[in-house]
Amino acid sequence: MSKTSRRKFVKGSLIAAGGVLLAPSLDIILSGCSRKELKKITIDSVSSAFESEPLIRPFGFKGSYMNEIWQTAAFLKSRSGEHSIGLCTQNVLWSDASVFAAHSENNSNALMYSLTDTALRMIKGHSFTRPVELFDAIFPEVYDAGKRLTSNPGLRKTFALNAMVGVDNAVWLLYAKENHIRNFDEMIPDEYRPSLSQHHEKVAGIPLMAYNIPVDEIRAAAESGYFFMKIKIGQPGTQEEMLAKDMARLSEIHESIGSMRTPYTQNGKLPYYFDANGRYENKDTLLRLLDHARDIGAFDQIVIIEEPFPEDAEIDVSDIPVRLASDESAHTVEDAINRIAMGYKAMALKPIAKTLSMTMKIAQAAFERNIPCYCADLTVNPILVEWNKNVAARLASFPGLGSLGLLESNGHQNYKNWEQMLEYHPRKDAPWVSVKNGIYELNRRFYSTGGGIFDPVPHYEEMFTGK
Repeated sequence: MSKTSRRKFVKGSLIAAGGVLLAPSLDIILSGCSRKELKKITIDSVSSAFESEPLIRPFGFKGSYMNEIWQTAAFLKSRSGEHSIGLCTQNVLWSDASVFAAHSENNSNALMYSLTDTALRMIKGHSFTRPVELFDAIFPEVYDAGKRLTSNPGLRKTFALNAMVGVDNAVWLLYAKENHIRNFDEMIPDEYRPSLSQHHEKVAGIPLMAYNIPVDEIRAAAESGYFFMKIKIGQPGTQEEMLAKDMARLSEIHESIGSMRTPYTQNGKLPYYFDANGRYENKDTLLRLLDHARDIGAFDQIVIIEEPFPEDAEIDVSDIPVRLASDESAHTVEDAINRIAMGYKAMALKPIAKTLSMTMKIAQAAFERNIPCYCADLTVNPILVEWNKNVAARLASFPGLGSLGLLESNGHQNYKNWEQMLEYHPRKDAPWVSVKNGIYELNRRFYSTGGGIFDPVPHYEEMFTGK
């Protein structure tokens, strides 16, 4: 099966081979969906489409490289005639590296897209009142279908969740239209509002610094205003080779930016956020890295180490003396609760990769256990950045920071046609769309419009003309 060019799109099925901002009264904002009877919505027709976006350079992690990223769209029309389009950025390598390794990059993307189309066909004819209830009803079946489609009985649930993002977003948008919901606050169900109750005026933009990003570029980013950067560790090689490389990398970074200051942390120092993607096989190796950090005076700046250990190792981390965060290992809310019990003290939320429905559950479970959260990226398109931003803007401030949300966004670093993709954003010129001095600045208009996620997007509407 051949891929589409960036300017083309494909419809239908694929059969794959093989800080609180002062705002209007919160009672007014939240008065909509929870205080009136919700409509019963019947999904009358569905469709899907995708286009491939090339990357500036191969994007490497987990021992492999991606060269392009598929942007998929899910179309729903209700019996009343309303329609919605939900977007998804696919990442097979992140969601299940074994699927990526077993197929060509193109065919692995086709498999995930086929699962999206399968999920759409499952919900055609279904009626629902609340999006989370529809998600709960179909997710087990979608996951089972994914295992059959990939011939992988051990398929990671994140593969199915990633495939469902566009479908889930379309369901939420259709729900909003049918119930005359105009903003994100109104859309949040009562049971998840405690965890999503803030209105930050500022959200830190977090760029991604991969293995091959020179330290000079990291310093340049800090000088331009970025102060909270995600830096990949767990470099290629044996465990000893990896550790030696990571220790050298930490020394270089700390020597370059360790003395720089920011007004956004309580101690004035730049926070270090490391992502190991499960490369450290045991605690002893990680503790040796932390010992090195102490030796060079960098230890007290390490705010997060994300996913240090392999998911299946199930290592208790309660004695690790830094805050460890769970990301891809917390597929579902049950997994997140298990990780918290193992000693993880932060959660990377990914509404743009695990669906908004599942993310709300994880956010609430973390909130109830006093576990801070932040939003990580999946190298998503500009419109999906707004979905992520809506969540990041409402999470409680991260420990050690002021009133501030945290949002990773690295699409501008990786997409060849990022500027063209920005043109699709319905509010591309809004002040909250781009980072300024390392910060997304949010205003009343952002909160009243959801950053633009409720607006029609002509580029994607054209894909479904006549539907």
